[in-house]
Amino acid sequence: MDNLSLHVLRQLQAWRAQGQAAMLATVVRTWGSSPRPVGSVMALRGDDGSVVGSVSGGCIEDDLIERYTRFHANPSATGTARKGAETARLCGLPETLVYGLSADEAHRFGLPCGGTLELLAEYDPDPQRLGELVAALDAGTLVRRILNLRDGSVQLQDGAATDGLMLSETQLCTTFGPGYRMLLIGAGALAEYLSSMAVSCGFAVTVCDPRTEYRGNWSGAPVQVVADMPDDAVAAFAPNRRSCIVALSHDPKLDDLALIDALQSQAFYVGAIGSRRNQAARRERLMLHFGLDAATMDRLHGPTGLHIGSKTPAEIAVSIMAEVLACKNGVALSRRAGSDMMAIETPVAATSGRSSGAAPSRVVAGSANG
Repeated sequence: MDNLSLHVLRQLQAWRAQGQAAMLATVVRTWGSSPRPVGSVMALRGDDGSVVGSVSGGCIEDDLIERYTRFHANPSATGTARKGAETARLCGLPETLVYGLSADEAHRFGLPCGGTLELLAEYDPDPQRLGELVAALDAGTLVRRILNLRDGSVQLQDGAATDGLMLSETQLCTTFGPGYRMLLIGAGALAEYLSSMAVSCGFAVTVCDPRTEYRGNWSGAPVQVVADMPDDAVAAFAPNRRSCIVALSHDPKLDDLALIDALQSQAFYVGAIGSRRNQAARRERLMLHFGLDAATMDRLHGPTGLHIGSKTPAEIAVSIMAEVLACKNGVALSRRAGSDMMAIETPVAATSGRSSGAAPSRVVAGSANG
C-alpha cells in the first residue's frame, strides 16, 4: 500500500469518528486499459463532496460526488432509475458500480478505448474498525481486511505480502500495509533532489547525517533529518519490506556503517553511491572485516541507480528513484552480459480482467554514477 491509500483510510476514519456520512470506493476489477490499478481507493464525504484518493482520472470521481451528495441531501427520493442503488445506500450495504461498458460511457468518463472499471462502494464504514485498521498500519503491520458484501461487516486479520485483492459473491478481501519509507545517508545536494522525488512518489523520508556542515544547510523537502550515526539511524529506522536505504555520503566510514545493518535487514532495496571500483573495494572490505557473505553483498545495488548517462545530482537522483521504484513494483533488473547496460524486464501487470495477450516489453537503460 502506498502512503496515499493510508492517507485515504486515515481521513475516512476521521470523518466517520466525527459522525459524518462517508463512502469508501475501491477499484475491484478492470478490463482493458484503466486509469488506476486494482486496489486503488477513494473516500468521499457526503455533506459537501470532499474527496481524498482517486479511482480514475477525475470524471468518475465527479459522478460519484454528484450521486452520493444528491442522495445525502435527499435520502428519501424514489422513482429514479437509481432506486435500487439508493435503497442500498439507505441500508448501508456495499454496492457494485461499473463504468465504461459502452463506448459512449467510456468517452463520457474519460476511460481509454475499451476500458471498463468496476468499483465496490461501501457506505458509512464502521469507524471503530477503521480506527483499528489505521492503528495497525501505523504500527507497521500488514492487515487483511475482509468485507462481507451481504451485511457490510468487516473482519481484520494478519496479512501476507503475497495476498492480493480477492472478490467473490460474498466477500471483498484487500490487504493493506504500512506506507513505503526511505532512509538516506548523507544530506548533500543529491539527497535533496532524491528526497523530493521520493516524497512525490509517496515515500516517508528520513535523512541521516552526523556532519553538522551538511545537515545544517539542508534545503530539500520537509523530511525528518537526524544527526545519529548511520548504524544507529538504521536501527531506529527498523527497516521492513516496505523500506529502502540509500547511502549517499561518499564517506566510507558513514556509508559502510549503514550498509552493514541495512544489507541484513528486510529492506526491499539497499543502494550505495560510488564508482564500480569503489563498490568492489567496499564489497571486499565488508566481507573481510565485517563478516558479510557473498549472498548478502549481492543484495547491494552499487552503483545505485539505472545507467542513463547522468552526471548532475538531479539526473542521478532520477536514476536512483527509477531503480527504487522498479524494485518496489517487482520489475526484474538484470545486467546484460558483456555490457554495462541494465535491461529492465517489465512484466504485464496482472488484473482481474482479461489479459491483453501482449508480450512483456523491454526497455534498455544504463547504470548511473558508474
